[in-house]
Amino acid sequence: MVDLVDMAEEFQAMNLQEKINARAQFTACSNYECEDCGEDIPDQRRAIGGVTCCIKCQFSFEAKQKHFRR
Repeated sequence: MVDLVDMAEEFQAMNLQEKINARAQFTACSNYECEDCGEDIPDQRRAIGGVTCCIKCQFSFEAKQKHFRR
């Protein structure tokens, strides 16, 4: 007999898998150099896909953006 906890756990697992499958996939190519400062972008960061800025410039951009309403 299936109890309520097992059913809830199965539902949660299916829901999580659906969200993982539906998440946006980055398919754009990453730049080798940062658009802002011109420094090389590390291979680990480039592996994300669609990266255009180094981590320092991206952090700076996001810090400035959090002060503006979207």
